[in-house]
Amino acid sequence: MIVGFGGVLTLNTRDFYPEIEPYEVGKLPVGEPHTLYWEQCGNPRGVPVVFLHGGPGAGAWPCHRRFFDPNHYRIIIFDQRGAGRSTPLGELEKNTTPDLINDMEKLRTSLGVDKWIVFGGSWGSTLAIAYAEHHPEACLGLVLRGIFLCRPQEIEWFLYKMSVIFPEAWWRFTAPIPEAERGDLLEAYHRRLVDPDPAIHMPAARNWSMYEGACSTLLPSPATMAEFSQDVTALGLARIEAHYFRNDIFLPPDSLLRNVHRLRSIPGVIVQGRYDIVCPIVTADEFAEAWPEAEYHIVDSAGHSAMEPGIRVALVQAMERFKRLG
Repeated sequence: MIVGFGGVLTLNTRDFYPEIEPYEVGKLPVGEPHTLYWEQCGNPRGVPVVFLHGGPGAGAWPCHRRFFDPNHYRIIIFDQRGAGRSTPLGELEKNTTPDLINDMEKLRTSLGVDKWIVFGGSWGSTLAIAYAEHHPEACLGLVLRGIFLCRPQEIEWFLYKMSVIFPEAWWRFTAPIPEAERGDLLEAYHRRLVDPDPAIHMPAARNWSMYEGACSTLLPSPATMAEFSQDVTALGLARIEAHYFRNDIFLPPDSLLRNVHRLRSIPGVIVQGRYDIVCPIVTADEFAEAWPEAEYHIVDSAGHSAMEPGIRVALVQAMERFKRLG
């Protein structure tokens, strides 16, 4: 049983829907130099739901299609600027949160969607909140996992303080950086990640990505580490995360919390792993307090990853309850 402040969830439900393939795939130009990959799965006449991947820069994976009942939902998945199958990979030019918000609107209108459910975890929750605060009229609902507001204290936690829980992962993360540069790990990594030489930026990208992957699950997960070790994931994730972290996600300070009142009329569900080390529960608590209308569910036996068994079940259940909205 998963007990949350928004009620009780039971584990006697399905854990993921079967694997499916897209019925439509496309590329969306959003202004030079970026072109976005997108796909649609499930029911073409179903309730639209858009999946927002994490990172920023991690890209979407085939397993992300499986949170949604393909008979009920029109599942829209895309890779954000510089991520996954979008091109150019790892591109930082014209890559900001306002750009991503505008991309979502361009994708929504180009696909003929009036309103959609917005579903995102980690950085995907950040982008979902930012999008919904700018376009509440386009949102049927929000399903958020592992709340991340990208404030200075959260970035500081990621770069330094996760070491209190995962010291061995942190030592591997910092080992390639000369001791004289470790006082500013973000700048040290950014300098290497934007170096044009793959012999410099790829080892840095893999190291950053593997650090995040190692800290993302309650128990060691070879499958998670395999995903985070892939070059496409590593380069997009590390380079774009460092870019956004250095620029305070290109939004005014605390704007996501200050504008939470714009979400009041949108049905919402927050799912948070109690032992989420990458995005600690204190942030979800603060956000849930600011948005009391949302259901807030804490999964006691889970860390950060959306692939944690309890997190998967809670997210699938949230989408099942949204069916009642019609």
